[in-house]
Amino acid sequence: MTESGFEKVPARDRRRFPGISSRAYEHPADRSALVALRKLTGFDTVFKALSGLLPERSLRLLFLSDSVRVGETQFPHLHEMLRDACYILDLEKVPQMYVQQDPRPNAMCIGLDEPIIVVTTALVELLDEEEMRAVVGHEVGHALSGHAVYRTILLFLTALSLKVAWIPLGNVAIMAIVTALREWFRKSELSADRAGLLVGQDVNASMRGLMKIAGGNHLHEMNVDSFLAQAEEYESSGDLRDSVLKILNMLPRTHPFTTVRAAELKKWSQNRDYQRIMDGHYPRRDEDKDTSVTDSFRESAAHYADAVRSSKDPLIKLVGDFAGGAAGVGGKLRDKFTAAAGGAGTGTGTRTENKGDGATEKG
Repeated sequence: MTESGFEKVPARDRRRFPGISSRAYEHPADRSALVALRKLTGFDTVFKALSGLLPERSLRLLFLSDSVRVGETQFPHLHEMLRDACYILDLEKVPQMYVQQDPRPNAMCIGLDEPIIVVTTALVELLDEEEMRAVVGHEVGHALSGHAVYRTILLFLTALSLKVAWIPLGNVAIMAIVTALREWFRKSELSADRAGLLVGQDVNASMRGLMKIAGGNHLHEMNVDSFLAQAEEYESSGDLRDSVLKILNMLPRTHPFTTVRAAELKKWSQNRDYQRIMDGHYPRRDEDKDTSVTDSFRESAAHYADAVRSSKDPLIKLVGDFAGGAAGVGGKLRDKFTAAAGGAGTGTGTRTENKGDGATEKG
């Protein structure tokens, strides 16, 4: 171990992405969920009201007074990682970063006007240099995508919902927005994982970091392939009851399950979109204003359709059957019904249907 707490790793050059737009790495579900969130009835009103009420200055003062601000003289290794991540993703203003004493490994990016990155001591102690680099890149990705604003609102509304739980309808309205925010934020985590990979440019380090967050600092006891197999088993095993339980388990969470995140990131790292970015072909920030909302929805719809078709989850497959071929399902039910009726009848093979006007049809 070094004095900084990290093991020595070979220095290497990393590719930089000048002017990269967050659209390059954003998960399609992240973009669609954010658009849908903004269209949620009453959200604009709540957002405008909260923008003036949120104690952002209080948050900054809190971290300034009770955490360690990362800089050239405090956690300098994290400071260099942060600057490097901002350089790679071409984020002009480097966010302030704090280390907070907490036995739980965690990191977050919050703030309305200017994002703040916070990492816990448990996380710093848990990860090696390359794993931590991916985490810092993850949080810088949140900053570049503008996720910090909505994360801050989510934290505020979650706390507020507890205070107004005694009001008959007040809590229901707030929890509707909190639920929508959580759904969006889970998707935004998948986007930020991709940003972390673009910064670290080491998929194995990203996998190790996620495994450690799930199972602690016992890499000698863990295996990446077996860890990814858990995600496969989680998705495909069980019946409709398990599918419902998965949904119920997910609802209160702000992050996707760790094995699912690992599987999604591994899949993206093998996708041609990732390779195109690494080759320097990616959407630029100066093109964002010309982006079509309709195209974003179309891309998201295509992604969801593909996800439904390829999913092995029993409930998703059932939904896919109904969404993709309701007529076919109806036809199968009709055939089964008429076959049973024919077997109990004359066996002539003639089918009579009520057409509503006294007409009959032979099959």
